[in-house]
Amino acid sequence: MSSHDHKSPLRTPDGRYIIVRGRLWRSTNPRLAEPERERLVKSLMEARRQVRSKDPQLRADARAAVDAAKRGLGERGPVWWTDGAPDYNRKLARNTPYADWFAAREKEI
Repeated sequence: MSSHDHKSPLRTPDGRYIIVRGRLWRSTNPRLAEPERERLVKSLMEARRQVRSKDPQLRADARAAVDAAKRGLGERGPVWWTDGAPDYNRKLARNTPYADWFAAREKEI
């Protein structure tokens, strides 16, 4: 596999998180309508490009736009699931209830 090949990130069995370098990151809300998801992803990518601006005000505006897009996608802010389960966003998988599941799959990543 070349360095340009990209594997999909490992997802928790419940689909709430992807795992990057052993850390849980909240997944996009799967109930979002596809046109809305696409619009938010486009806004997110555009804002991420603007974050590199040398202008402090443009950079601040871009960071706010990144946050708004991520909240719209369900990756930040209130959780998108409704069963009352806690949020483990940004926690190391080995320190969460996913620890045993992750340990069994750690070699895949």
